[in-house]
Amino acid sequence: MNNFNIADLWTWNNFSIALDVLIIWYLVYRLIMLIRGTKAVQLAKGIVLIFIIRIIAGFLNLRALTYIVDQIVSWAVVGIIVIFQPEIRRGLENLGRMPMFNGRENSAHDRSVRLVQELDKAIQYMSKRRIGALITIQQETGLEDYIETGIKLDADVTGELLINIFIPNTPLHDGAVIINNNRIAVAAAYLPLSDSNMIPKRLGTRHRAAVGISEVTDAITIVVSEETGGVTITRNGRFLLDLTRDEYLKYLNAELVPKEEKKRKWYQKLLDKIWKWGADR
Repeated sequence: MNNFNIADLWTWNNFSIALDVLIIWYLVYRLIMLIRGTKAVQLAKGIVLIFIIRIIAGFLNLRALTYIVDQIVSWAVVGIIVIFQPEIRRGLENLGRMPMFNGRENSAHDRSVRLVQELDKAIQYMSKRRIGALITIQQETGLEDYIETGIKLDADVTGELLINIFIPNTPLHDGAVIINNNRIAVAAAYLPLSDSNMIPKRLGTRHRAAVGISEVTDAITIVVSEETGGVTITRNGRFLLDLTRDEYLKYLNAELVPKEEKKRKWYQKLLDKIWKWGADR
């Protein structure tokens, strides 16, 4: 009888199989995180249902049903590309912003710092004058469903623009501003209202909308109260009421501003040289 040696398991073939499985699981996980909170979730459920029907039809030898489902699956690749086009585009954009491909991490850091500064400028102005505001900042979960309800702006985030949007009796003041990739995607967007009993009765519709969006996504939402001028931040179903300037700046900097790396990685330096060489030609 041959002695079992655990070292025999560590062959290149076994390692490649394990690596293959891990990569697939990671891609599935990232896909789920990408489509969470969008209409694509319902479409994904429909696709899973079709595959379940195919398995059952094959097991029961239902030839006609199997043939129909096979035809649907054969065209599914084209259908998925068309249906999931916004999510695919967003995923590719996120891939292109990875540090491995984007050697300029400091620029991302600087943009985030500027975002917080412009938000602070607008919050201070509106809080002192009790101008109601609702600002949602997209994180990992997509907000496409809610962006579709607003009026498209696609503008740089500036304190002055945010202030002008929320001035009372202007066309865009009623609703939420949604910020995505450090840009104002839309204004006057509609957010879901929360039915939570934990929300104090004195808080109005803006606060319920802020809590509502935090219950279904991981977005960070800032509310300026029209009655008191108080500043509230919501995320993941929780809300922080009546924050001081130091408190909300500390929170926003911690959540939105990436930490700078003192030493750049070798591949980032190499990519910088390649891009510089291409720009000089």
